Amino acid sequence: MASSTLTADTRRAALAQMSDSDGLDVLVVGGGVTGAGIALDAATRGLRVGIVEAQDWASGTSSWSSKLVHGGLRYLQMLDFNLVHEALTERDLLIKQLAPHLVKRVPFLYPLEHRVWERAYVGAGVALYDALAGIAPGRRAMPLHRHRSRTRMEQLFPDLRHDAAIGAVQYWDASVDDARLVTTIIRTAAAYGALVANRAQVVDLTKDESGRVSGATVLDLETGERLAVKARQVINATGVWTEETEALSDSDGGLRVLASKGIHIVVPRERIRGDVGLILQTEKSVLFIIPWSRYWIIGTTDTPYEHDLRHPVATRADIDYVIDHANAVLKTPLTREDVIGTYAGLRPLLQPGTKEGTSSAKVSREHTVASPVPGLTVIAGGKLTTYRVMAKDAVDFALGDEAARLPSITDRIPLLGAVGLRAVRRRAHRYAAKYGWSAAMVDHLLHRYGSMLEDLIDMVEKQPDLARPLEHAPAYLRVEVAYAAREESVLHLEDVMVRRTRLVYEVRDRGLAAAPEILDVISPILGWDEENRARELDAYTQACEAEEAAAQAPDDAAGERARQQAPDIVPMEALPPA
Repeated sequence: MASSTLTADTRRAALAQMSDSDGLDVLVVGGGVTGAGIALDAATRGLRVGIVEAQDWASGTSSWSSKLVHGGLRYLQMLDFNLVHEALTERDLLIKQLAPHLVKRVPFLYPLEHRVWERAYVGAGVALYDALAGIAPGRRAMPLHRHRSRTRMEQLFPDLRHDAAIGAVQYWDASVDDARLVTTIIRTAAAYGALVANRAQVVDLTKDESGRVSGATVLDLETGERLAVKARQVINATGVWTEETEALSDSDGGLRVLASKGIHIVVPRERIRGDVGLILQTEKSVLFIIPWSRYWIIGTTDTPYEHDLRHPVATRADIDYVIDHANAVLKTPLTREDVIGTYAGLRPLLQPGTKEGTSSAKVSREHTVASPVPGLTVIAGGKLTTYRVMAKDAVDFALGDEAARLPSITDRIPLLGAVGLRAVRRRAHRYAAKYGWSAAMVDHLLHRYGSMLEDLIDMVEKQPDLARPLEHAPAYLRVEVAYAAREESVLHLEDVMVRRTRLVYEVRDRGLAAAPEILDVISPILGWDEENRARELDAYTQACEAEEAAAQAPDDAAGERARQQAPDIVPMEALPPA
């Protein structure tokens, strides 16, 4: 296996190798969960694959989700049993084999308002949910659902308003740190030989004499250099940017994708008394109250979005909507003062049909793979849980008849940190005793790194001060940010604050108080001088201030204007309109 270490140096080397005369079998455009999954799938088939992302890994949709790995109860109402079974199979595969360190079981209550018919109706639906999950081979990944009386429901969630429900159905799904999942998939792909480069934007798709897409022009946003990359197949996995990327092929074909905005608020764990999550139906969407580490994640919304795709924001109206719907079932109403953070993301909603002249394989109601022009494959739609299936479908489609000779094997490829996890868990108490870490801290480390915790221990052994928690963000150790800079493709302070950690919405000041110490740790690793440090801190500070201003804006248009007051640390090149 190749190295999974991702640095500025390995990034430069990857771009150089992508643009060498040998060319690639597959070039993947887009570094969200789908693109990362495609890179891993193609690499483990033995193909020469490269993946480029215009910003940081998972910086689009894949770091702003509800952070759930689930089958989708709502699809049962649509009688889409195959889709639910597929998602549940992937959920259980992740939790049992592929990423048991990253994916955690979470119990949820589905509150009931009607004593007889609703309990029977919801209970039958959740029983079917369990049954579809049980079709998967091996032991069950989740407990079976249970009916809860009002008394038991109130014990499990004391802050549920007494008159909000007559009882509940309890079931289990799973949660995941979405950005961490993507980074781990990318590093696993690199370990199997994939060439990976973030902050590298595809600005053109090239064609041969026959009109077939034969590669791309890639702009290294860090240096301004333009590179010609040859590839037998280019796969577009750019989510809400799908149509912009398709347009680079000078074709009128492809998929139609619309952006829908979903926002979440973050509330301290002690503010709401409860040991389980809640799922609630609203007039517009499903609302989750999700227990997560030291806080609750509450959301989401589902509204059409026609503004800046790079920086969707949670506006005052969005935040008030989520608070109001949560308060409908909470004993003590939430206020804006209870909210310590917010975040917003865009769902790429696949529109019916394809553009004229497009060949496609509609492999799921959730996602579609298409080819607007020979040599270019496009995939859109889907969700976090089914990323592996989407990746398989995209590579199968791109390879055509060759796929039968090189079948996907990612259902048997554990992600980094999964192999050896049990053994490291048994040794973890020694580390806790040696370094004075609490049980919660050890659990946090195992959840984020799995068996790669041993790599962090090696760093601490060489530099003992890394074992300390960050002074102004004690949920994280100094070694975690050092590890991010040394191993996890960090190019900017923003990468650490927003995606390698979640400080941007986990603490009230968006991690600004912790930023100087974080810079002290990562600057020597990244080779930053005082000028670099000042530039990085100023850029992150401006972004935080703009996000705060946007959260006070009444609507998306005003929110966009507020957010655009802060320039990007590495701006993307504007592409021709789709």
